[in-house]
Formats: sequence, structure tokens, C-alpha cells
Amino acid sequence: MDLIKLSRVSMKHLVTLHVMLDTLSVTVCAERLCQSPSSVSKTLTQLRENLNDELFYRHGNQLVATPLARRLGPTVHQMINEMNQMLTQEAFDPASYEGRFSLAMRESTFELLATKLSARVLEQAPHLRLEIWSRDSMGFDGLSKGQLDFILLPHDRSQPPSCQNNLVWETLLDDEMVCLMNAGHPLAEKELALDDYLSYGHIGIMDQDLSVPFFEMELAQQHRKRRIAISVADFGGAALMCHNSDLLFTCSKKWAQTAMQAKGLITKPLPFNYGEVSYSLVWHQPSMNDPAHRWLYEQIVEVCREELVDEVKGKLQEPSIEA
Repeated sequence: MDLIKLSRVSMKHLVTLHVMLDTLSVTVCAERLCQSPSSVSKTLTQLRENLNDELFYRHGNQLVATPLARRLGPTVHQMINEMNQMLTQEAFDPASYEGRFSLAMRESTFELLATKLSARVLEQAPHLRLEIWSRDSMGFDGLSKGQLDFILLPHDRSQPPSCQNNLVWETLLDDEMVCLMNAGHPLAEKELALDDYLSYGHIGIMDQDLSVPFFEMELAQQHRKRRIAISVADFGGAALMCHNSDLLFTCSKKWAQTAMQAKGLITKPLPFNYGEVSYSLVWHQPSMNDPAHRWLYEQIVEVCREELVDEVKGKLQEPSIEA
């Protein structure tokens, strides 16, 4: 262990590297750390000399992290979390908290949970800043790099990626899958059969992080693949396509029941085994050492619990059908 070399790297260097990996901007990093850009540049220069690496280089008008900087990101994030836990002895007080939380979710999760969650969080912690990213612009690597606190997403339960280390997945809401079509579709008045389902083109949802869903593999093995005519980034765009074509869209039942984009579309049960689907919360395991992260986790879980209670009440209030 080279103690002399280690003594040249301070927590200031690590915090600066952590924020630079998040922002990729000296100016924004300086604003977040309440420093001047020249001070941040000086700290980066010292760190470059100690690590013998450029860390960030300019490509066009953007800064890009070097492979070493990206590789150090998760380790630095964990070290900062542990130091923060050591320095923060008092209980977390949301009313006085002035920090920032970052979440990523699909548009389908916005429809179900984002509004209720943001209202609940801001009521208890009025001074915090809540950032909600689209899952397409910020993926699972954002968790390990410290750019995200949590990801909320609907998925097939067979899909959690095995390539991501230290990611924890927790099921929040169980769900079903349904097939959507426009009201004038040739299948709208029929019970949906498997041959009918496979004979039409489909709208697919793009996701590079998750593996192929169970139902896609089951169809290919037992019958044949769906014909994906169009692939889009999220449920809302797919529903718009569905309104204006004879393409079919397979999606979350909870989303289809609540989303404005799905209003007017016909919902049909799927005519095959699609496995288990759910909405899950994903986080980087070491981040839960932070009391603020644990508090936000509790708020997310409570919002989902309230969603389940409302769903049960809604079912109990549905009129019974007499024989």
C-alpha cells in the first residue's frame, strides 16, 4: 500500500470526480459544489497527475470520460456514500433536507406513480430537488455511477439483467399483460385467438438493457415470432400508433387502465401464457447506506401500497353480477 500516494488524494478530489462523471461539465460541477470553475479545474489537474490519466477529454463541444474515469465511478460513489454515512450521525430530517434525488422511469410508470410520489415527497421535504429522467436517456449504469438513486419500471420478471453487479430488484406491484387495438380493428368484436394475434403486425418497445421477455421466447418456441412492424421508445408512442393503424400493442394492464393515450382503445386478454409481469424498483445496493436514500425508498413503497389499496377498493365497489 502506497500511503504517500494515497495521502495526495483527498475527499475533495473524489467528490469532484463523482460530480464530474454525473455532469460532464466543469461549470455545472462548480455550481453544484458551490465553487468556482477554476477551483474545479485545479482539483481535476491534481487528480490527473496522481492517477496519470486525462480522466476527461473534449470531443467537439462535449466532455467525455475516459475508460479509467468510468471504471472508477462506482467505487468512488460507494466511498462517498460510506463517508457520508460516517459523518451523518443524526436522523434524517426531510423537512430541512436541501439535497437532490434522481429517478428514472418509463412513461408508463409516470402515469401510475410519478404524480403521487412527487406530491408526497415534496410535501414532506419542500426544499429538495426531484429529478425524474426518462428510462431511455438514463439506464442501469446510472445507478452504479451515482447518477440515479432509483429506477422504476414495468417488466417481465424473467428480464432482470445478470450483467449488472450490486443491483437490487424489488417487486412493488404485480401486473398483467393485455393486447390493445383501435376500436375499428377487424378483431375488435371477436375473442382474441392466437392465430389472430400472430397474423397482425405488432408495435414493439425498445429496451437495450433488458433481456428478451419470456412471452416472446415462449411464442417463438411454441408457435412463431410476432411480426414487429414498428418499434418505439415507450407506451405512449405505441398507443398513438395503435389508434391510427391495425397494428396490435401488447402492454401493461395497469397502464392501459389509467393512461390518457390508451383511452378509446380496445383491451383484450392475451391468448397465451405470458409468464409473470410486475413493476419493480431497482437500486445500487451500497446506496441504501444513506439515510436519505432509505427515506425515499420508504416513500416509493408507501405510494405503491396506497395504489394497491385503491385497486382493492375499486374492485370491491364494482357491481356484482347476479346469476
